[in-house]
Amino acid sequence: MTMVKSIFCTLLCTILSSFLLSAEAQASVSSIMIDAQSGEILSENNADELRYPASLTKLMTLYITFDALEKGIIKWEDKFPVSRRAANMSPSKIGVRKGEKIKVGDAVMALIVKSANDCAVVLAEGLGYSEENFAKAMTKVAHELGMKNTTFYNASGLPNKKQKTTARDMALLGAALYHHFTQYYKLFATKKFTYKGRTVYTHNHLLKNFAGADGMKTGFTNAAGYNIVTSAERNGHRVIAVTMGHRMLKQRDKKVASMMESGLQKLALNSYDSEDAILANVSKDINREVHEEIASNSLSAPQSNDIEAWGIQVGAFSNYAKARNYAMDIRDELVKKADDKIIDIEPYQTGSAIVYRSKIMGFDKKEAKNICSRLQKSNKSCIVIVATKSELTLANRF
Repeated sequence: MTMVKSIFCTLLCTILSSFLLSAEAQASVSSIMIDAQSGEILSENNADELRYPASLTKLMTLYITFDALEKGIIKWEDKFPVSRRAANMSPSKIGVRKGEKIKVGDAVMALIVKSANDCAVVLAEGLGYSEENFAKAMTKVAHELGMKNTTFYNASGLPNKKQKTTARDMALLGAALYHHFTQYYKLFATKKFTYKGRTVYTHNHLLKNFAGADGMKTGFTNAAGYNIVTSAERNGHRVIAVTMGHRMLKQRDKKVASMMESGLQKLALNSYDSEDAILANVSKDINREVHEEIASNSLSAPQSNDIEAWGIQVGAFSNYAKARNYAMDIRDELVKKADDKIIDIEPYQTGSAIVYRSKIMGFDKKEAKNICSRLQKSNKSCIVIVATKSELTLANRF
């Protein structure tokens, strides 16, 4: 009987210990999942708790690199030099050597597939002249995207006590990469790439184990734990999920897979809550703003000394690409010397959804009013606005 009691007590202690460890792990984990199209939050836990991003940092390094590629500042085949600092970075890395050069495209793929710290520094120095300067740009862009609790001090995610973020901010960055750079986003689904005859395989096991998964980035340091930002699409529905601070890799992958499965099922069951409904509500808001603007005749020049230009807001959409394409169509159709005008897409929270305001900047006041008048006569929404330097930062980062 004594032996039975002893075995029972041992089992009970083991179960209680496992339960306490599980509860402690749950309490220490941050997570969030959003509908990638609408921005609706599908689930969250400690989403605003400050965390070390680890290699999730590289998503911002890639965001700025993609932006430079899209603007033609750099090209995929351009070669960046490898500095002593880059070559001496600790693993993970692909082993570039001081004095040699690496193609931008190879460095990008090394970040996505291998999470290469050496290539993160190569890109940072190639675009920002120094990693320190590049990190300042990373933080600036993060804040412009709405990542208000994020600060970067390096381009790789290697340990730095000051480098912090949140799960919510990382979800915003994931959504920005998906919406802003559709032509490059597909690269996150890459499972392997070859550099100098050596094949490198992805760290993201969800790409192989979860139906519909197509990115984005894993991360780990002892202080951060196991982190991941990932995305999956099924039947026209897409979720972006983030979980951070796990003690074990398998625990992280199991958690995020469960999140995405639940989210995709929920979106499939609630597909009636569609983009059309969101756009209808946004359209009402815009029309109300237009009428209020006209009624108050509030187009007098503001008192700020920081005025850069006048502009027009021509619409709002739940999809970044649609917002940008519409603004470009309006610009090309109605604006003389269209190349001088800046397309500025502003993220805006409306309820639980993120919408994108389409703006065309760079007019004088008279020209902006004339174009808006023409749009309104054709039953299209338009508001005349002014833009300060701070409001133009997203359109003029470089």
